[in-house]
Amino acid sequence: MFSVLYSFSQKEKDSTSIALDQSPIIANKTLVKKEIDPLRPSKAAFYSTILPGLGQAYNKRYWKIPIVWGAIGAGVYFYVRNDKQFDRYRDAYKSRLAGFKDDEFYGLISDDGLIRAQEQFRRNKEMSLLITFGLYALNIIDANVDAHLLQFNVDENLSLSPHYQYNEMENTSDLGLTLNFKF
Repeated sequence: MFSVLYSFSQKEKDSTSIALDQSPIIANKTLVKKEIDPLRPSKAAFYSTILPGLGQAYNKRYWKIPIVWGAIGAGVYFYVRNDKQFDRYRDAYKSRLAGFKDDEFYGLISDDGLIRAQEQFRRNKEMSLLITFGLYALNIIDANVDAHLLQFNVDENLSLSPHYQYNEMENTSDLGLTLNFKF
């Protein structure tokens, strides 16, 4: 003994329905489009040329400024240190050539040793200078590239995202990629 009960309601809304606003939902009003400034990368590079780290400040990458100053400062430090050592050994060698025997290395290092030390510190000084100029150029390149990447479009209208979906018809799961491109 089975009974089937059908009921119909004449009401348009019942107590469980949620009233929605009749105006359409437009998602584009919430998106803020930034204009691309084609001179921004060149400004950042120019500022970094004037003062290392200033281009990073212009790009609002403040955490990079101590790295830039530390790298260039280390290069300058090693250049100055190697220059002082070179001068010490050169002055000692010059005093030995003049016939003096009162330099700080007398009895410890031979004349050939002084020449080799001068060559080593000259090479180290030149390498320090090249590395410092390379780090200075790297600072300029970083500011320029970072300014270019800040203008790269990464909003939600252009996205590639993985998705997982359960397929009820086949009782399996589906994996895939979704590409969203909205105008």
